[in-house]
Amino acid sequence: MDIKDILFSLSEKDAIGTVTEASAYAREILSEYADTEKDGNLSVIGFIKGKSDYTILLDAHIDQIGMIVTDVDSEGFLTVSNSGGIDIRALPARAVTVHGKQKIPAVFCSTPPHLAKGESEYTDIAEIKLDTGLGVKAKELVSVGDYVTFSAKPACLSGDLVTGRSFDDRSGVACLLEAAKRIAGKELPVSVVILLSDGEELGMRGATTAAFNINADEAIAVDVSFGDGIGISETECGKLGEGAMIGVSPVLCRALSDRLISVAEQNGIKYQLEAMGGKTGTNADVISVSRGGVKTCTVSIPLRNMHTEVETLSLSDLNSVCDLLEKYILSGGLLNA
Repeated sequence: MDIKDILFSLSEKDAIGTVTEASAYAREILSEYADTEKDGNLSVIGFIKGKSDYTILLDAHIDQIGMIVTDVDSEGFLTVSNSGGIDIRALPARAVTVHGKQKIPAVFCSTPPHLAKGESEYTDIAEIKLDTGLGVKAKELVSVGDYVTFSAKPACLSGDLVTGRSFDDRSGVACLLEAAKRIAGKELPVSVVILLSDGEELGMRGATTAAFNINADEAIAVDVSFGDGIGISETECGKLGEGAMIGVSPVLCRALSDRLISVAEQNGIKYQLEAMGGKTGTNADVISVSRGGVKTCTVSIPLRNMHTEVETLSLSDLNSVCDLLEKYILSGGLLNA
């Protein structure tokens, strides 16, 4: 499968709470190239041994935003709370899947414009009920604590642009799986650990514990960042199609940023810089302060419409990230800088 096929397959599978479809699928692929184990509920770890014990950690988070059921009423309507950063402005009339005793399709209720009295602005997700269509049977199939995920399918747009749900951060996961395939079986100057971490959307919980146990010498967190779009300042985003975004920040290792830039330039890999004045909002923030500190950088994928069902990215940017990770590992990272 090419990277688009992997991304689309990952996008169609869920990983939230006790729902582990995407994690199981990713581990199945990763096990072809690395020795794997599970860490916690969703996290998957792969080990690729090199000539030295010097270890580079590559991280991308497997979990996604979603919701959890907090009430099931007698008419089959559900109340939910968010699990991760949900934009409630976009919820009315959206289709979802309720992970009850079976997968149950449902929709967020929406007042017809003919009956609406002025514009409705919701301030609490609990105000927007979910309609299962099950009536009294809902209580038999849905319980408080069941998870809810969005239902959109990925699709191709013009050129090499694609759109879908959970590209944050299944695109990063797809890049790490592709990188593992490329370096597997090669004589590596360093050892590599691939972490598909859980709980990033809930405070970077998976990366916090896994990084402590892995105790890597350096790390690269692969995630999405804001891509150019309507109403977004050019200084606050990357540009789709212009390559991997290499992070530069006071909380990141500048030597690692510079090394990634050097590897990109030496190999003709498209890249752009992502300058941040402080924390990155990615797993790099917790990995960098794990144990006695880990030299850490971010490599990000520019993404439009973040935390929606129509997240949009360029496949060429994914390939730039894969190229950069492959060449960086083969160069030996900071060990040979």
